[in-house]
Amino acid sequence: MSDVVVVRINGLEVFGRHGVLPAETALGQRFVVDVAATLNDCPGAYDDELTGTVDYAALTRRVADVVAGEPVRLLEHLAHRIADVVLSEPRVAAVEVTVHKPHVALPFVVRETAVTLRRHQE
Repeated sequence: MSDVVVVRINGLEVFGRHGVLPAETALGQRFVVDVAATLNDCPGAYDDELTGTVDYAALTRRVADVVAGEPVRLLEHLAHRIADVVLSEPRVAAVEVTVHKPHVALPFVVRETAVTLRRHQE
């Protein structure tokens, strides 16, 4: 039997200072992040032990630290940094990261802008 396990963190809200405009980095804003981590192997599904999966509480903290950390200009780069953190987990084979920017400075009415990055282990 071969199960595929995807660990998801959806709707993580973190204050950050990312953006191209000086006001975006000066004032900051709320970013929303969704992560889907596909696991290589997940013994935790069978033995009910945390050591056999990804500790999503710890992973959530690490992702939040990236968003709250050093400012970047592009959402694409922020998603790249988050993917690096998720893929550093030994059991993670692939990741999909979506970074939502609800309060984007555009001359149009939009609910949000977002960037999705998908990456798998080489």
